[in-house]
Amino acid sequence: MSQLRSRRRLALAVPVVLSLTASLGFLPAAASAAPHAETAPRVESSTPSADAPKLAYVVNTKVDRRTIASVKKAIGKAGGSVVTTYERIGVIVVHSANPDFAKTVRKVRGVQSAGATRTTPLTAAGTKEEGAAQYLTGAQAARAEAASAKSPESEPLEADQWDLRAIGADKAAKINPGSRKVTVAVIDTGVDDTHPDIAPNFSASQSANCAGGKPDTSEGAWRPYTPEDYHGTHVAGEIAAARNGIGVAGVAPGVKVSSINVTDRANGLFYPESVVCAFVFAADHGVEITNNSYYVDPWLYNCMDDPDQRAIVDAVNRAQLYAQKKGTLHVASAGNSNHDLDSDAIVDDSSPDDSTPVERTIDPHECFDVPTQLPGVVTVSATGVNSAKSYYSTYGKGVVDVAAPGGDGRYQIPDTPSKNGRILSTMPGGTWGFLQGTSMAAPHASGVAALLKSKHPWASPAQLQALLKAQADRTACPESYDQDGDGTQDATCEGGKRVNGFYGYGIVNALRAVK
Repeated sequence: MSQLRSRRRLALAVPVVLSLTASLGFLPAAASAAPHAETAPRVESSTPSADAPKLAYVVNTKVDRRTIASVKKAIGKAGGSVVTTYERIGVIVVHSANPDFAKTVRKVRGVQSAGATRTTPLTAAGTKEEGAAQYLTGAQAARAEAASAKSPESEPLEADQWDLRAIGADKAAKINPGSRKVTVAVIDTGVDDTHPDIAPNFSASQSANCAGGKPDTSEGAWRPYTPEDYHGTHVAGEIAAARNGIGVAGVAPGVKVSSINVTDRANGLFYPESVVCAFVFAADHGVEITNNSYYVDPWLYNCMDDPDQRAIVDAVNRAQLYAQKKGTLHVASAGNSNHDLDSDAIVDDSSPDDSTPVERTIDPHECFDVPTQLPGVVTVSATGVNSAKSYYSTYGKGVVDVAAPGGDGRYQIPDTPSKNGRILSTMPGGTWGFLQGTSMAAPHASGVAALLKSKHPWASPAQLQALLKAQADRTACPESYDQDGDGTQDATCEGGKRVNGFYGYGIVNALRAVK
């Protein structure tokens, strides 16, 4: 999806995904799912010693206080300590050193699914590996500023932002830059809210750090841990970088943006309990749209016949459905593996990514990319400057909802000052840089959704998704998709001009959104 582990961070057949609602969607109508502070339950003497390695788990229960209280007692007896409880969705986050914890708890009355959220023990904090980013050089900035100066209303670096022009966002900003009553939460690696392009539109009151499953709202907790955790800052700038005469502009420069940091300090992964926390926090803090340029670790695809992976799907689905019920639309990237999510089989050789990956062949109709393939989530594929599907972008008929600029530095090179086919946006420390991936496509769609929400403030998530599809530029399947010219099709697009596997209902259009 983007440069973050190749979407890595960034990635449905609709009937299949909707079936998740019936099997896993236990969603009450109550108004709050805020977590409760916990004290560790008494542990039986037969549990492993305190220095035994611990794993994190999600335990999903019926949604009533008596059942939850009973299950929490059973968790203690099974050698688990409760980290936090989301009563309104029936999700309990647990740590345990008992290797049989999940097997034991699944037998408890009231437990509907339970499983480990990682395959390696909890570890001390550290930093993740540095991703591959292309920072804007002084020479590139000078060329972009000179070109931008020819258009008086442009931001200094806007000449390099081919993506804004591709969806009419530059023209849309002159009509309606978006409402400050609309907030897009960036669920990601943290956002540097001190960046001059982000600070004017940042909402600290709707920001937190959810790593580990409990929200930390202390000052700055939402920021990146290191400069290498640039992904979320780049995404935030794409959505709402201010038109303030500095740097770049976002798709919706008048809306607010917040940060919910969900990355593990030890390895930078996005674990399920952290994402559950993020969706609930966003919903309970009045966020209208969440941007999800990642997949939930450690599994690229979570298979329903595996009890641990099923519990992950169940927990995250409960949280995102809860947020939808409270009026939050979720936008997610499709993935960077060039996979067809409507195919019969996909080879996954990257999971689990927190230990040793084991190659497996999965059916994407039964094994799900989370949150991308969850019901009601807008799935976004990536395009380059020529409006062709980016070479890396995952796709699939009935899976992709819309497409948006994500960049293609290999086959689609723009005639811009820097001639860089990637997306230029904000980076930590007041800098700017180029990234590509469906990670970059999703925030373009989130920005357009924010413009639509500004124009139609009473639109529900479902209505907002329908509007996003309706205003998109219909784009037909290409006659050929042989990107490298070797005579072999690099991907197969199925469907017509109205809707197909590469572009869904089309490429998002910011200008239509405000008109």
